[in-house]
Amino acid sequence: MELEKLSGDETLGIISNGSHVNDLSPEKVTLEDGYEGPESAEMEREEFLPHKGDGKKQPQFTDFEGKTSLGMSVFNLSNAIMGSGILGLAYAMSNTGIILFLILLTFIAILSAYSIHLLLKSAGVVGIRAYEQLGNRAFGPPGKILAAIVVSIHNIGAMSSYLFIIKVELPLVISSFLKTDSSDLWYLEGRYLIIIVSVLIILPLALMRQLGYLGYTSGFSLTCMVFFLISVIYKKFDFSCSPEMEMNLTNCVNNTEEVKFFTVNQQTAYTIPILAFAFVCHPEVLPIYTELRRPTKKRMQTVANISILAMFLMYLLTAIFGYLTFYGNVEAELLHTYSKVKRVDTLILCVRLAVLLAVTLTVPVVLFPIRRALQQLLFPGKDFHWGRHCGIAIVLLIIVNLLVIFVPNIKDIFGIIGATSAPSLIFILPGIFYVRIIPSEREPLKSRPKIQAACFAALGFIFMVMSLSFIFVDWVRGESNSHGGH
Repeated sequence: MELEKLSGDETLGIISNGSHVNDLSPEKVTLEDGYEGPESAEMEREEFLPHKGDGKKQPQFTDFEGKTSLGMSVFNLSNAIMGSGILGLAYAMSNTGIILFLILLTFIAILSAYSIHLLLKSAGVVGIRAYEQLGNRAFGPPGKILAAIVVSIHNIGAMSSYLFIIKVELPLVISSFLKTDSSDLWYLEGRYLIIIVSVLIILPLALMRQLGYLGYTSGFSLTCMVFFLISVIYKKFDFSCSPEMEMNLTNCVNNTEEVKFFTVNQQTAYTIPILAFAFVCHPEVLPIYTELRRPTKKRMQTVANISILAMFLMYLLTAIFGYLTFYGNVEAELLHTYSKVKRVDTLILCVRLAVLLAVTLTVPVVLFPIRRALQQLLFPGKDFHWGRHCGIAIVLLIIVNLLVIFVPNIKDIFGIIGATSAPSLIFILPGIFYVRIIPSEREPLKSRPKIQAACFAALGFIFMVMSLSFIFVDWVRGESNSHGGH
């Protein structure tokens, strides 16, 4: 298949509804760093929430000028990074040990920041801020289709994991609040509850026209997760092994003899995919970049670095204190472990509510890139239309709800999605996009940056094959459900 060759002077500006602008001259766009010119000073004074312009300014990358502040952008990107993956990190640490976990977490965080650097540099060179159009620029229509499919599969997996938590945890919260164990009541049935939450909370937020509006809900979502972290730390020192515990936990607290600093077992195969899935935010990077006020590569890289560092610290602390609370008894979903230790616990009940709120408010953020990918793929060049905008969101939520009803274990979602789409989004696509898009006159094929990008993409292929192989062997041996069953 021949790859489509695009001329060097052809740059495409992508608007948020999927159409594009064909005239982005050098006078209008600084290729590397975003906007420049007489409008930049005025853009600094723009408020956060977008509003209709007076028709005097012509948009360059979007159908609206970016007005989302750096802080709100950090909230949105951090919220995209942090999701249900944080609940599986203590389980991951129990199967790697503290030292190996720290090495892997640091390695994945650094590579994630580097891959965002490759994406931003590629986008800056050609003036494109849509993942699918980067694929089109690099490989023509096949690249566009591939990028759209990978983004959609990954974010559908992420949405599924969030709704799975709602399905498992919300009935427990309601039953604890009502002090009833009857499973015959309809409002204790997780399948009905996720449909209700999807219709009443997620759908209205998903119908927002611009991602920037969700900065406030993202900030609240992160606040809920900070409360979760504080509670995990507190519970490490609050738990004591007592006869009334409903699960026989060994080595509950204060037993350093059983702490594992470095270990490898068959469940370790899930660790790297879980970590990779926990750090993937790449589908949201370019939409957030598009809506950023004064959108330069440096500012967006700052947003990414702050978000990754904050999530790195939160992940590490959650994993350490969650692991040191339960040791080898920790399950694939941390909150489920707490519910087995002590069924009625006011603090854990509040934590469950906070996590449910956090993951619920994250779903609309990860839905935006899927809708954008589908619009780029199915309706290229079309103007914004509310019917299409709302219809795609409704169809996506229906599909995800069906997936959640029929997928039995959250670890399966983390493992399979992390082993396929995560390496594509973190390693493979940013690397090959960089090699293909950066002009050879600027960086020859044998230059150090392009060699690094090519090796980065190759690492992604190796990582994908190894992860899938380990997980397949684990399933064949019948070990995949030995921990963390729900």
